[in-house]
Amino acid sequence: MALLGTIVNGICIIIGTLLGLFFTKIPERFKETVMSGVGLAVLLIGLQMGFETENIVIVLLSLLSGAIIGEALHLEERLEYIGRVIERRFIKPNQTSTMAQGFITASLIFGIGAMSVIGALDGGLRNDHEILITKAVIDGFVALVLTSSLGVGVIFSVIPVVLYQGSIALLATQINRWIPQDMLDLFIVEMTATGGLLIVALGLNLLKLTKIRVANLLPSLLMVGIILYIAEMF
Repeated sequence: MALLGTIVNGICIIIGTLLGLFFTKIPERFKETVMSGVGLAVLLIGLQMGFETENIVIVLLSLLSGAIIGEALHLEERLEYIGRVIERRFIKPNQTSTMAQGFITASLIFGIGAMSVIGALDGGLRNDHEILITKAVIDGFVALVLTSSLGVGVIFSVIPVVLYQGSIALLATQINRWIPQDMLDLFIVEMTATGGLLIVALGLNLLKLTKIRVANLLPSLLMVGIILYIAEMF
């Protein structure tokens, strides 16, 4: 079953979020310190992924072109709009909420990265779900921590994560018919490095050192494949 790992991942995020709701009354200073720890860990993960690149030019071109596309499409604003729509449906007008921030942050943390893509590819190509199940356990713990600080909005990140990973897994069942293995391996390496830099940006945002519009950089992941295809043609 190609989607088994993705389904387990979604279930773990939901469980982690529900458990996190019981810890919302933790003193704010505890939450701030815990989130700082999460931010540092996310930063480290992103740096490790970024250093895997074998061709920094591909990563740079992907980021530049992806940023232009993302800004043109206003992806960050659209994600925030979705978050606000969800927020209005579940939060009373006189209440304040970080639901939109929770939705966006969790979607990016759970959706971007090597484990998402490689795990989904393994599930589709080889029916091997070990990577995604490992990721599911990690995401469950991260969801618990994020929910304790950012609220129930984290749970809605399940939707884009399941759609994203599920689509890759289903596509992977057919992808080896179209793409040579050596090109597929190169794509995974450079996509991992590009995604790693997006994770670094997210970590910096979590540490409140920057306010990078990470969602507007998401097209960079797609541009890796397009740039590699163009390079292969020439």
